[in-house]
Amino acid sequence: MTATHDFIAVGLGPFNLGLACLTDPIEELDGLFLEAKPEFDWHSGMLLEDSLLQTPFLADLVTLADPTSPHSFLNYLKQSGRLYSFYIRESFFPLRTEFNDYCRWAAGTLDTVRFDRRVTAITHDPEQGCYEVHTVSPATGTSHTYRGRRLVLGTGTTPHIPEPCRDLGGEVVHSCDYLDRKEALQDTGSITVVGSGQSAAEIYHDLLSDIDTGGYDLTWVTRSPRFFPLEYTKLTLEMTSPEYADYFHALPRSTRDQLVQAQKGLYKGIDSTLVNAIFDLLYTKSRTRRVPTRLLTNTEVTEARHDPEKGHILGLRQVEQQRDFTHTTRALVLATGYRYEVPEFLAPISNRINWDDAGRFAVRRDYSTDVAGQEIYVQNAELHTHGFVAPDLGMGAYRNSCIIRALLGREYYPVERSIAFQEFSAPEHAGASDARTEVLR
Repeated sequence: MTATHDFIAVGLGPFNLGLACLTDPIEELDGLFLEAKPEFDWHSGMLLEDSLLQTPFLADLVTLADPTSPHSFLNYLKQSGRLYSFYIRESFFPLRTEFNDYCRWAAGTLDTVRFDRRVTAITHDPEQGCYEVHTVSPATGTSHTYRGRRLVLGTGTTPHIPEPCRDLGGEVVHSCDYLDRKEALQDTGSITVVGSGQSAAEIYHDLLSDIDTGGYDLTWVTRSPRFFPLEYTKLTLEMTSPEYADYFHALPRSTRDQLVQAQKGLYKGIDSTLVNAIFDLLYTKSRTRRVPTRLLTNTEVTEARHDPEKGHILGLRQVEQQRDFTHTTRALVLATGYRYEVPEFLAPISNRINWDDAGRFAVRRDYSTDVAGQEIYVQNAELHTHGFVAPDLGMGAYRNSCIIRALLGREYYPVERSIAFQEFSAPEHAGASDARTEVLR
């Protein structure tokens, strides 16, 4: 009979890879990690040579849970002979290509990872009290079935294509595939980037850098009223804390949903250094001639169609003025982000999962989402229940420490409970008059 693991983790992004590293030394836990890709690959289409991770190197796979782990980023630098160079560089923020290489290195040290395993279905065996994870190899078509008492879902988010731009035809690419299609985009003669965040800014800057030799027109369309910088002040960073996750999780669902929308600038903004670099590049290039580029703020794409002769004809609306106009471009880059989609392979066990009224995982504070409790855990699928800390790399080690605590029934890695100077909630037993008194003192 197939061995039954303590848990099976599906998907191998940085969060589940961190869980693999942190459970590696724990003899009491027998875990297995399944990934459909042939190797670790994290947003390879956006690994621009000079792009930086937006979190410090301490937010690696393990350090904030176990600073002594051999799977740390600093140990990777030491093993690759780059530790002193990184030290002399004097920057907390690694290159994104460097972080991806680090993750590949870490995955290569583990014997619990199985690549080339695409999960097709998960079923439950009530007699054995375990889950059966059915997989197929994309490379060979070979089928495998694995058994685990618990599940950790880390399948990540999928590229979001706005409704008007679906099934367009022509030269259309999501930012996740940008580097693979960059040359083809530049050969079209005109490129439009749609999006508001870091990826849109990086792509625009990259294309703007080559605009003189490329000979194309370049347009950036963003629905945002301005090019919002990522808010990175220290008291704001305290919101990526256990206390804020506690506070957010306890709020009513409608309040949480409103906050998720209002807080996008806290995790989807553009690095301020990059905003300034774009302006400086525009200034430099415009000194002697007109640069063939446009930046359109407050502008959303309302419709789109592809004409084989003209290219893409976009219907745009200036939101504040409520004025409609059209824009024609040969190539279209959609830096429109990602959305979480519930994997189809969960359908056979959907009755074992807690769902909210909107059809999303009803995730408990300990990151479990199953009916029985402490059987199914999620990674980065709890934005609506835990807030914008869900996709934050810096909270990955914390979440994994919590999941490991639940899997073991005891605390293996110390789990921080209070790290913030500020208070997010009203005093626990304070009434309205008490709160008013505190303000007046």
